[in-house]
Amino acid sequence: MSNRLYVGNLSYGATNDTLRQAFEGFGTVTDVHVVSDRTTGQSRGFGFVTMSTAAEAQNAMQSMNGASLDGRSLRVNEAEERAARPGGGGGGGGGGERRNRW
Repeated sequence: MSNRLYVGNLSYGATNDTLRQAFEGFGTVTDVHVVSDRTTGQSRGFGFVTMSTAAEAQNAMQSMNGASLDGRSLRVNEAEERAARPGGGGGGGGGGERRNRW
């Protein structure tokens, strides 16, 4: 098992600090990231917690899955590795002005 956990069904007011505090009782939390909306800065309702060992992560997952935080029942799973995205960006089209010439 990995040390990184996915935490879903977070309240929209959730912060890194509230998530860290919820998981600290199960061991050493090495990283916390609540995913937020780029425009509003509000939580998108999920985040990630990394524990120092796989055993701590397993214990935290079993204990926190279904537990209530800020009035919401959490969904905690082992985080899946993010699929590699193809590199590079799509370029824009041809540049200059085009006119139909009849």
